[in-house]
Amino acid sequence: MPIRRNLLFGVLAVLLIGGGVANPADAQRTGQQRAEYEGVGIDRKHGDTVPHDLTFTDHTGAEVTLGEYFDGDRPVLLNLVYHDCPMLCGLLLNGVTTTMGNLDWTPGDEYTVLTVSFNPRESHELAAEQRERYLNQLDRPGASDGWHFLTGDAENIDALTDAVGFNLRWIESKQEYAHPTTYVFLSGNGMVSQYIHGMELPRSDTRKALVEASDGQVGSPVDLVLLYCFQFDPNENTYTADAFNLMKAASVLTVLVLGGMLYVFWRRESEQLNDQLSEGPSFPPQT
Repeated sequence: MPIRRNLLFGVLAVLLIGGGVANPADAQRTGQQRAEYEGVGIDRKHGDTVPHDLTFTDHTGAEVTLGEYFDGDRPVLLNLVYHDCPMLCGLLLNGVTTTMGNLDWTPGDEYTVLTVSFNPRESHELAAEQRERYLNQLDRPGASDGWHFLTGDAENIDALTDAVGFNLRWIESKQEYAHPTTYVFLSGNGMVSQYIHGMELPRSDTRKALVEASDGQVGSPVDLVLLYCFQFDPNENTYTADAFNLMKAASVLTVLVLGGMLYVFWRRESEQLNDQLSEGPSFPPQT
């Protein structure tokens, strides 16, 4: 028993000593990484409106204002990227392209897509190349009218990222940006409606978010019912069932079904009564 106990203490001592030797370097690296990424993330600004007078450059080199892309009706899907990103932004653009390909709706018809570079050093020529690449990947007729790739200077980029709460940092040691991977849904007037994080948007969540951003102007009555029964949960990063609204919707549905059944029953009774009256009174045959 003492031998086993001593062996156990010895193993624990080795682990603790080994951990003690490794910990300072690991802690230093971890501390450096935390310092580099401090402040990177999303400040949710639901209800805030992006400035319409911000100026950017489109893929043709023309100067445009952000307000040109808000028509008051169609929701806007905003994704902030930079095209020289070594990994995340390419995955994000691939993800949004896949999602749009799975939707029945087309950019330019039911909604607008804005892909804005937050790197002020990137040119509109690079944005044009990326636009052509992802439009070809999407392969949806008419989508070019609704998917816009913009570049801009630091002042206007900072104003836009601040307006939607998109916090990023330039990491000098790595020569790249640290940034969140988030899609921002805006109303037709440019008001922040919803955020969904991740590389690829789930089709159902995207549809609900667009319906929500459009205040019901986009989508079918079924979409409105689903949006009523499902509320976005920021902790789960998805739309989850709202038990209270589901019960209310089920109650309304029950009333409608019972009302429909009573109406059908009443119609049948009424038709039978009308048939009897139209045939006239019946008398027993005389002998």
